[in-house]
Amino acid sequence: MGHGVPELVLESNGRTWTLDPSRSYTLGRDPQGDVVFDDARVSWRHATISFNGRSWVIEDHGSTNGTFVQGQRIHHLELGPGTAVNLGNATDGPRLNLSGAAAAVATPQAQPQQPYAAQQADPGWAQAPQQQAPHQQVQQQAAPQQVPPQQAGWQQGAPGIPQQSPAEGYAQQVPGVGAGAPPVYGDRSPTTFHQFSLGRVMRIGRALENDLVVSDLQVSRHHAEFHSTPDGRMEIRDLGSHNGTYVNGQPIAKGGSQLLGPTDIVGVGHSTFRIVGDRLEEFVDTGEVSFSARHLTVTVDGGKQILKDVSFGVPEKSLIAVIGPSGSGKSTLLKALTGYRPANQGEVLYDNRNLYKQFAELRQRIGLVPQDDILHKELTVKKALKYAAKLRFPADTTAAERQARIDEVLRELKLDIHKDKKVTSLSGGQRKRVSVALELLTKPSLIFLDEPTSGLDPGMDRDVMQLLRGLADDGRTVLVVTHSVAELALCDKLLVMAPGGAVAYFGPPEEALNFFGYDTWADVFSAFENYRDYDWAGRWKGSQHYQMYAADIDAVAPQAVQMPALQAMKPPKPQGWGSQLVTLVRRYASVIASDKGFIALMFALPAVIGVVSALIPADYGLGLGPAKGKPPFSNRDGSTILLILAVGACFAGAANSVRELIKERVIYERERATGLSRSAYLMSKVIVLGVITAVQGGLLGAIGLLYRGDKMPKEGLLLTGSPVLELTLPIMALGFTSMMFGLIISSLVKTAEKTMPLLVMFAIVQVVFTGCLFQLHDKIGVEQIAWLMPARWAVSAAGTTAQLNVLLPWDPANPDPLWEHELSQWCVDMGVLLALGVACGFVVARFLRRHEPEVMRK
Repeated sequence: MGHGVPELVLESNGRTWTLDPSRSYTLGRDPQGDVVFDDARVSWRHATISFNGRSWVIEDHGSTNGTFVQGQRIHHLELGPGTAVNLGNATDGPRLNLSGAAAAVATPQAQPQQPYAAQQADPGWAQAPQQQAPHQQVQQQAAPQQVPPQQAGWQQGAPGIPQQSPAEGYAQQVPGVGAGAPPVYGDRSPTTFHQFSLGRVMRIGRALENDLVVSDLQVSRHHAEFHSTPDGRMEIRDLGSHNGTYVNGQPIAKGGSQLLGPTDIVGVGHSTFRIVGDRLEEFVDTGEVSFSARHLTVTVDGGKQILKDVSFGVPEKSLIAVIGPSGSGKSTLLKALTGYRPANQGEVLYDNRNLYKQFAELRQRIGLVPQDDILHKELTVKKALKYAAKLRFPADTTAAERQARIDEVLRELKLDIHKDKKVTSLSGGQRKRVSVALELLTKPSLIFLDEPTSGLDPGMDRDVMQLLRGLADDGRTVLVVTHSVAELALCDKLLVMAPGGAVAYFGPPEEALNFFGYDTWADVFSAFENYRDYDWAGRWKGSQHYQMYAADIDAVAPQAVQMPALQAMKPPKPQGWGSQLVTLVRRYASVIASDKGFIALMFALPAVIGVVSALIPADYGLGLGPAKGKPPFSNRDGSTILLILAVGACFAGAANSVRELIKERVIYERERATGLSRSAYLMSKVIVLGVITAVQGGLLGAIGLLYRGDKMPKEGLLLTGSPVLELTLPIMALGFTSMMFGLIISSLVKTAEKTMPLLVMFAIVQVVFTGCLFQLHDKIGVEQIAWLMPARWAVSAAGTTAQLNVLLPWDPANPDPLWEHELSQWCVDMGVLLALGVACGFVVARFLRRHEPEVMRK
């Protein structure tokens, strides 16, 4: 001790430390900390004790359950001999007693306390180096003593399955561990206090002129404001914000207001506000949040349970891996945890807030990286992130603000050197980083990843897992579903799912193999397969590991999920419908412009079909011939030309769109959860593909018809001076409606490979129902089916102009009414053709609902 520095001795649980003023001491559950507590109420890095040059001070690091002195929650307090500090609970939380140097009975310098398991397993653990990288902390913990499987004691009827893990027993020596320990979440201490005065208006927003400035790009420049009413109550008024203002997790109407009670919490972006007396408390979600699942059960049609009573809880800044064999419910669990498919029973708690009931607000704080990349691979990294930021941030954010956030994320993930490369040119690991970067734009506190290392080599597997470890250390909670077991040591906790959707183990990854009594994970998975009827969940719940790591979470009785009203669940959109549409159209156009192969095919297809139609020998073409308006024989050349043009338009239009929705399904599902408008998304496809299809139809008509000269009708019905253009318009409209049919196919199929057979079938069916091969009218049943075929109405519209009842008289005494040479009939044929396209749009919008998060469906 230096001269004049007051010595301080720390005593807890029978151990003492004499503190050195030249360094600080971390308190928490982190095994690499200086004073370690194996108590679920204590945060991972709970508090720090240090000497500030004048006195000893304790500083709480925003712990979940708080630091208390004399029953009062403190954040920064000077310490002295005689002070008693409780962590996690004011009365029975772990206690620290402080005294002067006379009480010292320990070594001159504090030694880092070992986790209780490590003390039992490895007496030399404390001699490990203190300064370790965060991702090495798990490797530094000593595993429990290895017990050969043959000595572990086997459950009768289940060979190879130990009744008790080798680590069981040491928890019984640890007071406070196991049953009775409170969960790892709770109310947090306020970040800032603001004083109210009667009659004052306090405005919240991103702009500097607001009373409460919230530096969050998800917050509008002028977002909301607090008002005091004449009777002394307070209300919150939304100022037309883009991402919405929330009271107790539910959005209030845009531009509306709501009176506040003493327990109401107002959410604005990543900040929440609570009124306490005449004071406004602000809580900023910096990412260090706890997360827990309680009794999650998912039942499908028929009563089959695919997720059974899953409970676990993790503190802030944790990396959790979920592994298990196929059929163990990992994907279902991920959907339940993210709110995509809420569990039928149980609850998911985000820092003690029910995710299902407050999904509209909390969805903005959750990032999800599916197994498939959630970005357009044809774009550069920078451009892909630019469009994502444009969609997710409010419309009043400037391009400079969005670009600054993009650059920040690129630097954090070391992608800045790749920002001008196309996503397709990146390696698998780099593409996964770009997907993570897209999610990090909005600074989520929880990040979920589904098989991020699937298909990667071991080196990339390690790089991705180290990336996730870094994300957790930087202040986020990360949960990853994976099949890879090579890098599990980087994780804080491991959740093992058994066949049937039940928990087989939850706890430190280094203790898992000993818990199962096997040497490799291959052996564990083989046991799952060989003993599918064994009660893995029962074995887990009967273990001491369960008492240590899950009993406190499991202690609360399960409950059915009570969802709010549907209108309350519908979250506001970051941008208006028109702004989203413009962004989506620009992005889609950029994607197509980047695909040179598609552009070449887009022009080649109608050109080839047009040339094929031009090769048809036609003595009279689509004209009526030289003999007073009537050909000397039935002119089938004209109907053949229209048949080829119609089939070409059908095939080209449907081919343009038949893959567009299926290839973007994962992207759409994720963006829909972040506020994307379904109708804006569909309309962007209709506009871009509609323009492309119209160009193709014009090219097809020009090549197939223009050169025929006097073998064309002399005048049109609508465009009297341009009969070729009037014949081309139905071809263009047929291409558009066929494109809409292609979108239906794309929204129905489950894989892109199934689109081509359906495309061919669609085109062939149109050939049959054009009316050019056999007479359709007056055939009961066949005629009614033909009314649903766009080719029937397109050929009929062209047939009214070309007078097919004269060129191709199937029955001169009973002409086809849809071919009547009248302007009104031409308008009816074109109107029905376009109406079919519009009807297809409604059908596609309906089918798109099936590919949205269930909680988002209206």
